[in-house]
Amino acid sequence: MRKLLFTLAALTAGFAANAQDLPTNPEPGKCYVRCTTPDIYENVTEQIQVAPGYKTLKVVPATFKTVTERVLIKEASKKYRIIPATYKTETVTYTKKSGGNRLSVIPASFGSDSQTIEIKPAYALWELGAPAPDCASSNPDDCRYWCYKGYPAEFTTVSLQTLVNDASTTSEALPSSTSSYKKQVIATPARVEEIEIPAEYATITKTVLDRDAYTTSNDIDARYRTVSKEVLKQKGGLTTWKEVDCKLVEYSPLPINWNLGSATLTSGAKKLIDDRLLPVLANTPGAKMEIASHTDSRGSASSNQALSERRAQSVANYLISKGVNASRLVANGYGERRLKNRCKDGVSCTEREHAANRRTEFRLINN
Repeated sequence: MRKLLFTLAALTAGFAANAQDLPTNPEPGKCYVRCTTPDIYENVTEQIQVAPGYKTLKVVPATFKTVTERVLIKEASKKYRIIPATYKTETVTYTKKSGGNRLSVIPASFGSDSQTIEIKPAYALWELGAPAPDCASSNPDDCRYWCYKGYPAEFTTVSLQTLVNDASTTSEALPSSTSSYKKQVIATPARVEEIEIPAEYATITKTVLDRDAYTTSNDIDARYRTVSKEVLKQKGGLTTWKEVDCKLVEYSPLPINWNLGSATLTSGAKKLIDDRLLPVLANTPGAKMEIASHTDSRGSASSNQALSERRAQSVANYLISKGVNASRLVANGYGERRLKNRCKDGVSCTEREHAANRRTEFRLINN
């Protein structure tokens, strides 16, 4: 009856907000845990480059040699000798006064004429005539008539002057006169005679580059390292209910003999974990497990809390190293907060009583 009440209380407290997720058709007296199918990972190896490939260089210095060479020390040149020009006398005739023409002007002559111009064109318009003498109407406008009367154009005569002969000129030739002068002209032009001056040479010794400096290279291969990594193979997340031994949902002892003040697992502690915890996790895939570690009240509360947390985490880390998914593990350290007996601070207890408080426990919890 106690197990049934614990099961119902655990299910009610843990899943009140998810009542629709409770296991169907539960049997009285049995315990269940909600399991979530885990993500499935696989270990793969990958080769990574830890050092790049490169090359080393070695310098081979330049080499030189001594050579002789004939060099120009004075360039070839030329010198020139000028032979002046010779002259002769010539008589040159020129126009001293140029010939031309003398012009006389004959003025223009004019005549007279006239021209008649129309200054007003002919036109016609309607005019009202005089009333008829025998008009019977008392209104004199009734007996009047309209006439379309024409008027002739008007003209005027304008006197004009006409050109008879335009202005013109007559020409009279004026004679030219000549004279002469003497001048000297070149009989033979000046010239330059070119005289070659040969170049001068000497022999020198100098050091020249035989082979320039260069480098030789040696290729160093890149270095690689093979690393293992965990990759997601299949995504989990499906929720199922699994019947478990009711003892597994309550804290069960994991009797690890921890060294004083240490959170390091001994070989015996690892074998204990292999025998006790790994089978439970293997038989309840997807369920979570809490690892709880406690200390006695001796020492400070803060140091006891930290020590219990490290011990719980050491167990969890070992399980992870054995392939258990970290999402299935909850490591809790409670320090001296959950003593199983009266041995709190200030109370005198035996070593056996203190040892009862130094414990590591485990239980299955809902995922």
